[in-house]
Amino acid sequence: MADEAVRAAAAANPAVVIGSSLGALVALEAARRGVRAPLVLVAPALGFGTRWTEKLAPGDPVRFFHHGANRELSIHRRFFEQMAQVDVDRDPPPVPVTVVMGDKDESVPYEGVRDTWRRWDASGRLKPGSRFVSIPGGDHGLVDHVATIAEAIRKARTMMPG
Repeated sequence: MADEAVRAAAAANPAVVIGSSLGALVALEAARRGVRAPLVLVAPALGFGTRWTEKLAPGDPVRFFHHGANRELSIHRRFFEQMAQVDVDRDPPPVPVTVVMGDKDESVPYEGVRDTWRRWDASGRLKPGSRFVSIPGGDHGLVDHVATIAEAIRKARTMMPG
């Protein structure tokens, strides 16, 4: 996924890279691999692999609700095991980043994302213009908060990587 994102960014030269949920992890990895556009991470699935591997039902494949498709899909257990090895959130991204997160997210624990943000902020390595946008009452889909996300994207477009 990250390879494809890097190829697409090289071809398009985006003003901003936006990733939602799992796509936010892909966007973080693309930035680490040299994509230099500001990031907007919507409900980023930080800690996804570890969190889900610990609570998966037995068997393979596993049924999992996919918010993008708005239905359950089958996903192989190996995918979750591989995702548990991903550590793209270890360090702040090398570009300005905006995180948009609902505080009632049923899929990604708000506090985990907030804690990662605080760790990034405490490191002193967040790029200027980076910000955390908390949406009171927002769930994982954030479909009732499109205007807030659009505004975050507009603001991110004005940031130049440092």
